[in-house]
Amino acid sequence: MPQIYKVRYLMSDLKQLVALLDEKAIALQAQFQNLREENDKLKQTIEELRSEKTALQSTITTLKEKNETLAIANRILGSKEHKRETKLKINALIREIDACIVQLTKQ
Repeated sequence: MPQIYKVRYLMSDLKQLVALLDEKAIALQAQFQNLREENDKLKQTIEELRSEKTALQSTITTLKEKNETLAIANRILGSKEHKRETKLKINALIREIDACIVQLTKQ
């Protein structure tokens, strides 16, 4: 094969290779843009879920406090199953009050 045909053959191969690389670069750019958009959407979803989680944690805390208040009210009203617990709680509160009085009298 003469030298000139080899050069033309190589040039033809190079043109095809460049065209192929160009196509792949364009495809990669499109894929990159799609992934970037998906990433942005996922970040937004994460923020929304974090906000929802915070709201739910607040609700849980409020409900726990209400539950404890109702349990105390139940004990105070004399629920048979909680009489002993109520007496212990009242005694603990009295001890705390006594300790506060002692501290106040020391001042």
